[in-house]
Amino acid sequence: MKAIFIAYNQAYGSEIVELLDDFGQRGFTQWQDIQGRGGIDGEPHYGDHAWPTQNFAILTIVPDEKAEALMEALRVKDETYPNLGLRAFSWNIEQAV
Repeated sequence: MKAIFIAYNQAYGSEIVELLDDFGQRGFTQWQDIQGRGGIDGEPHYGDHAWPTQNFAILTIVPDEKAEALMEALRVKDETYPNLGLRAFSWNIEQAV
């Protein structure tokens, strides 16, 4: 199993959840209205008067055989809308309850 953490601009709305649905990925945890700033050149997303946008984040645990294709779909989405900002990270899950 792989854990995939996805941080993305709130402007994506429900698109990321719909993408998970397209992959048959039912389970996830979502955080809304979170603040952050890109590590390279992204604008801050602080939810204040100067930087009003915010981010959402999702953590989902996927079978190994789905992880690479899901990461590629996220990469394509990020490349399609580079100004919005989307980051995804994957790592191995060793145990789950």
